[in-house]
Amino acid sequence: MDITLNNGGCCMKKGGCNCQSKNKLGTYDWLSDLPETHKETDFVEVQFKNTRKGYFLNSSKIPLEKGDIVAVESSPGHDIGEVTLMGKLVILQMKKNNFNAERAEIKRIYRKAKDVDLEKYNEAKGKEQATMIKARQIAESLKLNMKIGDVEYQGDGNKAIFYYIADERVDFRQLIKVFAETFRIRIEMKQIGARQEAGRIGGIGPCGRELCCSGWMTNFSSVSTTAARNQDISLNPQKLAGQCGKLKCCMNFEVDAYSDALKDFPSKEVPLETLDNTYYHFKSDVFKGEMTYSTSQSFGANLIAISARRAKEIIGLNKKGIKPDTLEDENDEEVKPVKVDYENVVGQDDLTRFDGPKQKNKNRNFKKQGNRGSNNVPRPIKKNDQKPPQKNA
Repeated sequence: MDITLNNGGCCMKKGGCNCQSKNKLGTYDWLSDLPETHKETDFVEVQFKNTRKGYFLNSSKIPLEKGDIVAVESSPGHDIGEVTLMGKLVILQMKKNNFNAERAEIKRIYRKAKDVDLEKYNEAKGKEQATMIKARQIAESLKLNMKIGDVEYQGDGNKAIFYYIADERVDFRQLIKVFAETFRIRIEMKQIGARQEAGRIGGIGPCGRELCCSGWMTNFSSVSTTAARNQDISLNPQKLAGQCGKLKCCMNFEVDAYSDALKDFPSKEVPLETLDNTYYHFKSDVFKGEMTYSTSQSFGANLIAISARRAKEIIGLNKKGIKPDTLEDENDEEVKPVKVDYENVVGQDDLTRFDGPKQKNKNRNFKKQGNRGSNNVPRPIKKNDQKPPQKNA
């Protein structure tokens, strides 16, 4: 009997597949075609709900494949998870996640999950939503400054992990006692940040795509407003903040490229002196390599765009006490856009055929009457040419 655990994987069949998993913890097994690499270690990577993974020892040499549902050792009881990686790549993943097998407590894989295990697992997962709502009500009644973001039951239903968010330290000793009396299970509290909560809940970003934190991001680094300044993004808190209330993680994606490009730009704080005026930096265009200057420090007035090379040159002249006549460089040739005439190779009409005003055909009515004469003008009918009406016989 093939049994699967529907946790967002791309292959819902026994044995799984080698495609990239839809969940953000999916790992591509590029050594799957080399069975000999699976025997290099007995450690197996097992994934549980959402973002939780663990490394377990297959000491019983159970024949496993990627996608198998297994029962693993837990504290207390056992948990149910899906095998996501085996063989040599597990060692690399353990090293990447700083998992030291010599110091960490090694837990084992008991067996492949049976029908009874899956029934308990599904029953426990069915309680998570109701438990989370009840837990929030209890935390509010105790007047604790915290928010229960998610609840995760263990596979055998004997333990539950309560993920919470708090801005400051919370004394939840009384809360754990109430939870234990109410739910009759072992309680574990785990604090997460606002970014981790958004990743667990999910959603659609302003770009129209799935949130990066719920799609593929696993590590969250701090984001500062310097990233927005380097990319000339408007410092509007409503536009810079994501659904978690923090600065958007995507601002860090291209900030290194912008920082490298801005190394060729002069300082924005240095004004440019000319004979007629003083110019202050207004904005920079990294793609064009241009800097726009204004005669006012507070708003854009008499904006002039020059190249970064020209701005450096003027700053060097100002340091020597020389003021140029204008910001523009007389030696720079104006670059005009190149017009490319595309040949109509497919026989289609011109795309601009509807742009101009429509012209009416004045000779349209004359063509219907037939062409008479050399000038294609119809001959007027004379009275003598008309035939008298015929009488009926």
